[in-house]
Amino acid sequence: MRTRTLVTLMVFSLAAFSQRHKMEEVDLTKPEGKLLQQLIQENDQPRKTALMEQFVEQFPKAEGTPWVLEQLQAVYVGSNDPDKAVAAGDKLLALDPDDAEVALQCLKAVEAKKDAESIKKYSAAASAAARKMAAAPQPKEADEVEAWKKDVDYAKQVDTYSEYALYRAAVESRDPKATIGLGEMLEQRNATGDYTVRVREPLFAAYRQAGANDKALALAERAAAAGQANEDMLLAVTDHYLQSKKEPEKAHAYSVKIVELMTARPKPEGVSDADWTTRKNLVIGLAHYMNGKLYWNENRFPQADQELRSALPLVESNAALKPEVLYLLAFANYKLEKAQDAANYYRACAALKSPYQAMATKNLQAIKAQYTGIK
Repeated sequence: MRTRTLVTLMVFSLAAFSQRHKMEEVDLTKPEGKLLQQLIQENDQPRKTALMEQFVEQFPKAEGTPWVLEQLQAVYVGSNDPDKAVAAGDKLLALDPDDAEVALQCLKAVEAKKDAESIKKYSAAASAAARKMAAAPQPKEADEVEAWKKDVDYAKQVDTYSEYALYRAAVESRDPKATIGLGEMLEQRNATGDYTVRVREPLFAAYRQAGANDKALALAERAAAAGQANEDMLLAVTDHYLQSKKEPEKAHAYSVKIVELMTARPKPEGVSDADWTTRKNLVIGLAHYMNGKLYWNENRFPQADQELRSALPLVESNAALKPEVLYLLAFANYKLEKAQDAANYYRACAALKSPYQAMATKNLQAIKAQYTGIK
């Protein structure tokens, strides 16, 4: 039974390298045995390392090679030589692909290089080996149960680290394609995991940067259904339902959720008060606008009037959106027989250059002709 030790989550002790591949005996009648004895007895670390490298090169399939590679990878990790640590790990994994710990050390080595493809490779190797290790049946011998429990616990933490590595690389990457590859691998491995939930925001942003809008929307809908969507995801989903004219009640519910979310959300660290106020007002304004427009499309003018009135002061600086909000408000108030309010909104809309300007001017004249006393 191989016992591994985990110091703290995400920080693994080199002590875990010891005794995974044991040397039962050294056959001094063979050349490999003589070299093995020599390196075991060597106390000078540089010379010992050189002898281990020589052994691996000369005897790649000898019985003692896994033990030597294990010691050699530990040396490379300790001397902060990730390339050599990975090379030794690859050789050891070729001999023992179920060694979760060596795969973990390879993963940590390539993390330092920020190599997305290699992170994916060794994350997969570490996870597969760890899950196999965690699934091992409990031994019948009582004196082996405690070691088995430690192995299972360690394996689960290795698997968790393999997910964390994908998440961290996805968040730190500035390449949308890399973020997408890392995030999608994480979702496939553990759809409900903590790091899968946390990677959704950068993954959503990466989809949009890459022009993969269908994938961005699908991700946003999954997150929204689970109550884990941020405001950008909720805005995307709400706009989709608004444009598609499907499931309007979902759009109404998501609009309300956006307002609730942004109202309660504290200012993020590192963001100025002015920038946060602008961002907050924009998002809440968009939510009220989409909700109001949907009510307007449904001819539910009292609700449309309420939502659009809430939106108007928040989209004041939005030259593209403000005229539309004014026009929709004017029409809604006309339908509600609030002629003066309708005229006021049409007048304000007519004063702005937009696709709604001409129609607002025409409708304002029509209201003045229909009602007396309109200012």
